[in-house]
Amino acid sequence: MRRLVPTALVVTALLLQVTLVNRIPLPNGHPDLVVLVVVALALVRGPEYGALVGFTAGLLADVVPPADHTVGRLAFAYALVGYTAGLLEDAEERSVLVTVGVVAGASALAVCAYAGVGALLGDERITLVALRNALLAAVIYDVVLAPFIVPVVSGAARRAEPAGHGVRP
Repeated sequence: MRRLVPTALVVTALLLQVTLVNRIPLPNGHPDLVVLVVVALALVRGPEYGALVGFTAGLLADVVPPADHTVGRLAFAYALVGYTAGLLEDAEERSVLVTVGVVAGASALAVCAYAGVGALLGDERITLVALRNALLAAVIYDVVLAPFIVPVVSGAARRAEPAGHGVRP
């Protein structure tokens, strides 16, 4: 059950992203549901788990059609997002504003890491204007959705943990 819930959450977010969210005509980009799920899981279980979930989710996103980029770009970006979000693991001391701030930073990090790797690999679609537009759109859309998605995913992940797991002296 402990592995099934995060897997189901990531796969559901990825399928919703590809089949529904990416088809909505929004200016300059779309929200990234997978980033929101990775952030929520990392906030519950920590940086190592966040990096692992982020890498796995990114690798899945890299190969799901209509992917048009080099495999590994999203895996790298989402692993960074999961690790950095997981550094703020303790939910009892985190306010809603901090969570929204983490989502904003994670969204920005995902876009910048993805674009940075793309630029290093010679992706001609990466320009400063495109990066600026994608960055603004991703951060705004993800921050708007964060209060609805992050608590639900975090709650589901906490309920899936065995009793006593994650308790530190």
